[in-house]
Amino acid sequence: SNWGTLDQYDIIERHTQSGLELVEKYVKFVKERTEIEQNYAKQLRNLSKKFNIKRSSKDEPECRFSSYQSFLDILNEMNDYAGQRELIAENMMMNICIDLTKYLQELKQERKTVSLIWRRPGAQQSLESTYKQLDSSKKRFEREWREAERAAQYAEKTDQDINATKADVEKAKQQAHMRAHVAEECKNDYAAQLQKYNKEQNQFYFNDMPLIFNKLQDLDERRVRKLAQGYVLFSDTEKHVMPIIGKCLEGITKAGTNVNERNDSMVVIEQNKSGFERPGDVEFEDYSQGINRASSDSSLGTPKGPMDLLGKNKGKNFWLFSKRSKPTVTEDFAHLPPEQRRKRLQQKLEEICKELQKEVDQSEALGKMKDVYEKNPQMGDPASLASQISQTSQNIERLRGEVNKYEVIMTSIRRSFTIMRHYIMSPDGAHSDESTPDPSQAIYAEFDDDFEDDELAAPIGKCTAMYNFPGASEGTISMQEGEVLAVVEEDKGDGWTRVRRNNGDEGYIPTSYVTITLNK
Repeated sequence: SNWGTLDQYDIIERHTQSGLELVEKYVKFVKERTEIEQNYAKQLRNLSKKFNIKRSSKDEPECRFSSYQSFLDILNEMNDYAGQRELIAENMMMNICIDLTKYLQELKQERKTVSLIWRRPGAQQSLESTYKQLDSSKKRFEREWREAERAAQYAEKTDQDINATKADVEKAKQQAHMRAHVAEECKNDYAAQLQKYNKEQNQFYFNDMPLIFNKLQDLDERRVRKLAQGYVLFSDTEKHVMPIIGKCLEGITKAGTNVNERNDSMVVIEQNKSGFERPGDVEFEDYSQGINRASSDSSLGTPKGPMDLLGKNKGKNFWLFSKRSKPTVTEDFAHLPPEQRRKRLQQKLEEICKELQKEVDQSEALGKMKDVYEKNPQMGDPASLASQISQTSQNIERLRGEVNKYEVIMTSIRRSFTIMRHYIMSPDGAHSDESTPDPSQAIYAEFDDDFEDDELAAPIGKCTAMYNFPGASEGTISMQEGEVLAVVEEDKGDGWTRVRRNNGDEGYIPTSYVTITLNK
């Protein structure tokens, strides 16, 4: 199981180099994945921004529709979703790409160090040198042994030759003895060199080389483990943000379920009802009986009398039969129908009052600051506040003038509505006790009630809610299914009934949302 049992360094070197290249390839793969995530997130953000156009005014009619609000919620959720995709890219870059790149550099340096140990002059060169010495001693031993054999054969041949002298025989024997002695020394030297070489070879192949190969094995196995962790992080990084992505998707689903088509229809009615009654039937005018045309309440002609006081409101009863031109928006909202005009005037008056209160608070703060500066000159110059105090005073005077102006307009509208109702109840211009007013003709009665003193009217019945109603529109009141409310004003034909809670809260609710029981 250890690389130390191998004996081919070149193969191990190629294998470890291939492993390092695999790490580099994986880092490059993850980098390109992060680029895809970043581009995807950028496109999602741009898409959300493109469709989420900021309105210059919060009074845009569609802003009150649940379908419109749900679409804005979806765009916001998609923007949050894009943020999670960016987080995936960021975590992959930090925890995989940067971390693996740093680890890869450490591995390369360690591998280089081991390679230098392998290639340094020493063990291999020493082993090669010892082998050369061994081979040289072996060849010398072989050569001397052959010479000793030839010398021994010559001495034996000389000893058997009858013509040889005793001196020749003795010389041949001495020569053979000397050669045998030299051969024996060469043999001993060869044996010593062989023992030395085997010892060094054993040290190299069973100690030095396995140690280096095992180091390379440990390096490669650590590289594989680190790479495997990078593989797991590739999945875990995305899994980590999946719960938040799931919440974004749940938010989109919730936005869809929050759409309430019935409430949106009610908002359309609330935003667009004019406040005018629909015209009644035109009565037959019998000229043979001398009936005065101008005395007919339902005549298409322009009524005479107090109706003229309404000025530009004349003839609006029959707007269904005329082509409506685009209104010119004026400061007093005279282009709007009566009910819408009243609401806008009231809203404008409240805004001016809030702005006036801010200026008054600012004036008081500047006054206190001036007093502090006068008592403690080291803290500031009182003269430096003169321009701000003057500007604030001018703003207060201007805003008070606007408040007075709008209050006059509101008062004039209330008086006009009162005159109008009086005229409708007494067509001849004088109210009489004998005349019985037609409730269907009291066009502006509901507006006159809004401007009268807030005196709690006695309930005329009660109602039970069949559905939930949020009461988000101006003048409405919320209710829950099954809730019982007191009825203080019947539906006047516009689909709304005025109710009151036990705590005194009053407002309008859709008539179709409740079952009503009137007092007998």
